[in-house]
Amino acid sequence: MKVYLAGPITGLTLGEADDWRLVAEAAMRDLGMQPLSPLRAEKFLSEYGVLETSYIGATPMVTDRGIMVRDHWDVSRCDAVLFYLTGAKRVSIGTMMELAWAYAYRKPVVCVMEKEGNPHEHSMVREALSYRVERLDDAIDLLNILKEA
Repeated sequence: MKVYLAGPITGLTLGEADDWRLVAEAAMRDLGMQPLSPLRAEKFLSEYGVLETSYIGATPMVTDRGIMVRDHWDVSRCDAVLFYLTGAKRVSIGTMMELAWAYAYRKPVVCVMEKEGNPHEHSMVREALSYRVERLDDAIDLLNILKEA
């Protein structure tokens, strides 16, 4: 089962954006899942510090078009999407685009987010989520159950 790993990148360092993904990737591979990270092959972003728009255009994959095409293609070809929104300081527009695609393509969506206080808290976001949990481990457990279905 392919699982796209969605979550904020802009406004974070590469480590902040990627740490949860690395944990999820390892756990998912152990369970026979194939994670798809938008940060694959982009370790060079560590030299930019906080990721705003300064890195756009550094490689063909990180142009406006490159980001849009890769992320849309990944959501369209995955079996489920894992959203990690815990600790977000501001709304991630790109992540919300990915949520809309996942909803439109009827992909199961598992979201890790606090019970309250997250800037993504919105009626349309809540309705687009298939499952909402507070811990990454619980999200991976849900994905493993979906994989077995």
